[in-house]
Amino acid sequence: MLEQASKPPESSSLTSATAVPLPPEAADLYCEVLVALNEHGVEYAVAGAFALQKYTGICRITKDLDLFIKSEDVPAALEYLAQHSFRCETLDPVWLSKAHRGEYFVDLISGMSNAVIVVDDSWIKRAQPAIIAGVPSRIIAAEDLIASKLFVTRRERFDGGDIAHIIYRTRGILDWNRVLELAGEHWEIVLWSLLLFRYIYPAHSDYVPAAVWKELLSRYVKLIQQPDRNAPFRGSLVDENIFSIDMKDWGLEDIQARYRAKHLKKRVGGVPEPPESSAKAGQSKR
Repeated sequence: MLEQASKPPESSSLTSATAVPLPPEAADLYCEVLVALNEHGVEYAVAGAFALQKYTGICRITKDLDLFIKSEDVPAALEYLAQHSFRCETLDPVWLSKAHRGEYFVDLISGMSNAVIVVDDSWIKRAQPAIIAGVPSRIIAAEDLIASKLFVTRRERFDGGDIAHIIYRTRGILDWNRVLELAGEHWEIVLWSLLLFRYIYPAHSDYVPAAVWKELLSRYVKLIQQPDRNAPFRGSLVDENIFSIDMKDWGLEDIQARYRAKHLKKRVGGVPEPPESSAKAGQSKR
């Protein structure tokens, strides 16, 4: 829970190690949302600025409350919030819905926009008890928070710094197997994040266990020594806008479209949405 302090940062884009109070309107909205979901038994894990503060001490004032929630629970959550006079919408059926009132809003997040990582029961079970805006809630586990930031790698938003801060402030006391489990075949993104951490904090490379360094670096050396000429282009999983030229002009596959279509087909058994729709929510991509 955010503690009281004298003066908030001048901009929502600024961060501070000094805790600041939530604006009253935001606190009231977040409280109402969490109470409504609790009363209706909708399971969620609070992420975003609240989780970042829990694991790093960094205070970041934003106008939204991030809730990680299973995709099958999103329709019910939106229905309950609509009953409380929130304006609800689904911006991207793969991962993002919103509930608005005034200038503040709640993000209901069921995975990453590229559909590589999806919220499931394990995220909810691993969430930790917390008091958020005065309401008994549950906050996302540190390892799952890291996983949720692995693919936030856009030109306009990059969460690699948040990952580095989480590792630094937790001194790497994390379930690294969980992080690698969530990344799966995309473990190179984890290695990329760890190399960035090592570059930023060279005196603390030991915060990442030696066994993790050894395992990932040995995997990487094998990939370099034995390149797979049939391996797919993966630029769109990183940022479909930065790498759009590869797909539009150079004929490489938009693998993100394949991941998203597979996810939607598995979830609803219907006709996949056009790949272009992922760009609608691109500014807040995870």
